[in-house]
Amino acid sequence: MPRPTRRPLVPLVAAAALALGLSACASDASGTSSPTAAASQPGGFTPVDLDNCGTPVTVDAPPERVVTVKSTSTEMLLALGLEDRVVGTAFADGPVPEQWADAYDAIPVVSDKVPGQEALLALEPDFVYAGWESNFSADGAGDRAGLAALGIGTYVSPAACKEEGYQPDPLTFDVVEDEIREVASLFGVQDRAEELIAAQRETLADVEQPAGPTTALWYSSGTDSPYVGAGIGAPQMILDAAGLTNVFGDVHDTWTSVGWEQVVAADPDVIVLVDASWNTADSKIALLESNPATSQLTAVREKRYVTVPFAATEAGVRNAEAVASIAEQVAALDDAPAEG
Repeated sequence: MPRPTRRPLVPLVAAAALALGLSACASDASGTSSPTAAASQPGGFTPVDLDNCGTPVTVDAPPERVVTVKSTSTEMLLALGLEDRVVGTAFADGPVPEQWADAYDAIPVVSDKVPGQEALLALEPDFVYAGWESNFSADGAGDRAGLAALGIGTYVSPAACKEEGYQPDPLTFDVVEDEIREVASLFGVQDRAEELIAAQRETLADVEQPAGPTTALWYSSGTDSPYVGAGIGAPQMILDAAGLTNVFGDVHDTWTSVGWEQVVAADPDVIVLVDASWNTADSKIALLESNPATSQLTAVREKRYVTVPFAATEAGVRNAEAVASIAEQVAALDDAPAEG
C-alpha cells in the first residue's frame, strides 16, 4: 500500500489539539500504576491518569483518531468494539480472527512494519497504541516524548514493558485483564471490558487439561538456534493454563535462544509450533524431521505437534483462545491411535 502523503506539521498539530482536546503526555509528576479518575465528563467518560511503562499518560477525552502498531493492540480495540476510532494499523503479525475481519478490512494499513513518523503524522492521530516499547523510536514512529510534544498520546501494552518494576514477572492472565480494563477506561467503555473478560474467563474455565504430566517445547522461531518460550512470558502463561510443563520454564525470561542439544536433552512430549508467515509451522516440522538429532525426539517421531498463530502468542485478547486450542490439540493427540 502506498505511504500516505505528508501534510504540514503545524496545521496537523493545531487541528488535532482543537478538534480533540486530548492531552496524553509525559509530565513532571510521577504516574500511578493504575488509572486515576478525575471529575466525570458528560456522557460517562472519566479523565484518566496512568503510569504506562514509566511514562505518565493523561487522557482528558476519549481518543478519536488512533493508530495501532502490532496485532495485539489492533485486536484489543477490535475486541472492545472500538474499530471506529482506528484510523490506521501497522505491523500485523497475521490475519485477525474471522469475527473481526470485516472491521479490520475497513481500516487503512499504514505499514507492514513499524510506520515511519511521516506516514504516522499524515493520518493526524491523537493517540498511538503499540504492542512493544521498541515501536516508539526516533527512527520509527517517533519517541513517546516527541509525540507527546505534538499533542499525540501514546500507550504500550503493559505486558511488554521491560523496565525494572514494570515488566510482569511472571505474566499472568490478571495482567492481561488489567490491560483490557485500562484500555477500556481510556475510551470510557469499561462495561465492554468486563463482558470481554467474563467471556475469556469462561473459555479458560472450560479447558480440559491432560490427564497426566505432559512436557512441551514452545518453538517460536530460529533454525541454527531455536528461539523458545521461557518462564515468565506469554508462552509460560499459556502453557500453564493448558496444563503443560514448559521444558524451558526454569529460564527467567519471556523468550530465549537455546541450543538444539538442550532440546534433545529435554525430549518434550509435545512441541508447540508458532505459525508465522515468515517462519511457518510446516517449515519448522521440516527442519525438525530432517535434522538427525531432532528427528529422534519422541514428539517428532510420534508427530506430536500442535500449532498456534503468532498473533495469539503475545499478551492480548487471543491468549485464552490459544490455551483452549492447544489443550484441544493435545487431547486429540492423546486420543489418536498409535501408529504402526
